[in-house]
Amino acid sequence: MAKEKKLVEQITAMDQDFAQWYTDVVIRADLIAYSNIRGCMVIRPRGYALWENIQRELDRRFKETGVENVYLPMLIPEHLLQMEKDHVEGFAPEVAWVTMGGEEELTERLCIRPTSETLFCDHVKDIVHSYRDLPVVYNQWCSVLRWEKTTRPFLRSAEFLWQEGHTFHATPEEAEERTIQMLNVYADFCEEILAIPLVKGKKTDKEKFAGAEATYTIEALMHDGKALQSGTSHNFGSGFADAYGIQYTNKDNKLSSVYETSWGLSTRIIGAIIMVHGDDSGLVLPPRIAPVQSMIIPIQQKKAGVLDKAYELRDMLKDRFAVKVDATDKSPGWKFAEQEIQGIPTRIEIGPKDMEKNQAVIVRRDTREKIITPINELPETLDRVLEEMQKDMYDRAKAHLTANTRVAGSWEEFQDILNTKQGFIRAMWCGDQECEEAIKEETGATTRCMPFKQTKHGDVCVHCGKPAKAEVYFGKAY
Repeated sequence: MAKEKKLVEQITAMDQDFAQWYTDVVIRADLIAYSNIRGCMVIRPRGYALWENIQRELDRRFKETGVENVYLPMLIPEHLLQMEKDHVEGFAPEVAWVTMGGEEELTERLCIRPTSETLFCDHVKDIVHSYRDLPVVYNQWCSVLRWEKTTRPFLRSAEFLWQEGHTFHATPEEAEERTIQMLNVYADFCEEILAIPLVKGKKTDKEKFAGAEATYTIEALMHDGKALQSGTSHNFGSGFADAYGIQYTNKDNKLSSVYETSWGLSTRIIGAIIMVHGDDSGLVLPPRIAPVQSMIIPIQQKKAGVLDKAYELRDMLKDRFAVKVDATDKSPGWKFAEQEIQGIPTRIEIGPKDMEKNQAVIVRRDTREKIITPINELPETLDRVLEEMQKDMYDRAKAHLTANTRVAGSWEEFQDILNTKQGFIRAMWCGDQECEEAIKEETGATTRCMPFKQTKHGDVCVHCGKPAKAEVYFGKAY
C-alpha cells in the first residue's frame, strides 16, 4: 500500500486537463469500469446506487402527476420505424440492427431501440378508441442503444439507461401543458435534489428532436464552462399519431387525431453531477442524492471500545440517514481520501479522545469544515450540516452560472467572449437556420435554447445583422 501513489494524486487537476480529470474521477470514485464492448460501460455499484436514487426520486415525482410505468420490447421491426420519415432520418446514423435469429437470417431487420416512439404509437393505436380512453400517460425505465461515434462515460455512451415518458392526449392544448409540466418536473428535481441550477427554454427547429413540433430543454453549465443538455421534453403534435393511425371517437361521435408528448432524462445526468460539483480531490455528491450521506471512520479502532462506539453511532443515525462504518484495516488518512474521492457528503470521526469528551467530529466534504458535536446531539447536528451543505452547493453552482453567463451585443463581442472566457452567451438571433449553422461552423458554439423569459438585447441578429426574432443562449457543449 505504501508504494502506491496517494489517492488524490491519481486524479489530474481539473484546471490542468478537465477531460482527464473527469475520466480519473469516474474511475477512481469507482462509478464505472470499461467493458470489452465499444462505447459501453459497466456501471459499478457506487454508480448504480446513484442512478437508483435518481430513479426513485424521479419516479415518485412522475407518479404524483398521474404517470404509470410500462415496459415495451427493445426490438423494433424496420417497417414500424419507416412509418415516420423525419424520425427515421434523424436516427438513421445511430441505429444498430439485428439481422440474424440463431443461425437463420431474419426476413425483416429489427432495430435495437434508440428511443421508443414507434412502439408506443403501435401499442396505443390498439388501446385508444374513444375519448374515454384518453389521456394515456406512460413511462418506461429501460436502456437504449445509439451507435455513437465518440463516447465518454455517462455523457455519451452507446448503451445508456434512461426513462422515456410517452403520453397521448385529446387536444393540442393538453399535450403542450403536459410537455411543459414534465420539463418543470425535471427542473425542480435537478435544482432541489441535485443542487444544479438550470436555464429552461425551447430548442430551435434545427436542434429539436427528430419528428417533434417543439422540444423544450433544461441546460446546465459545467465547471469548465461547457453546457450539458440535461433533460428534454417534446411536443409531437399529431405527427407520430397520424403516421401510425391513432384516432379516437370524440364526444360528437367524430374521429379525431391524438396529440403526443415524449420526455426523457438519462444517466448523462450523473455526468452533470460530477462536472458541476466535483473538485481536484474527486466527486462531491449533494446530500439529497448521495447513496451514503455519512461515513463513520473510527480513529485508532483497535483500541478498546472504539469500533463498538462507531457502530453505536451508526445505529443512532441509520433510521434518518444513509450511513456506513468504515471498519477496514486501512489507515484513517487513507479512509479520509477514499471518502473524499467517492464524494460522500460527510464523514464522522470518532476516537478515544472524542469518546472521553463524549463528542464526535463531523467533516463536510465540500468545505472540509470540522463540526464538533456532543454525541447526544449528533442526529440533529448532522441533519443541519447536510441541509446547509445542500444549499451551499446549489448557491455555489448558481454563482458560477451567473458569473459565466454574458451578453453579446455584437459579433466581435460574441467571438471575444468565446475566445477569452467560458460559459453561456445571451444574444439576439434572426431565426434563420443558415445563420445558426454559420455560427456553429465559425465558432463551435451551438444554440442551447431560447429562454422562456425573453430579454431584448438589441434589434438585430448578433451574427448576420438581420432583424432579430428571439434571444438565444449560445455555448459550447458536451
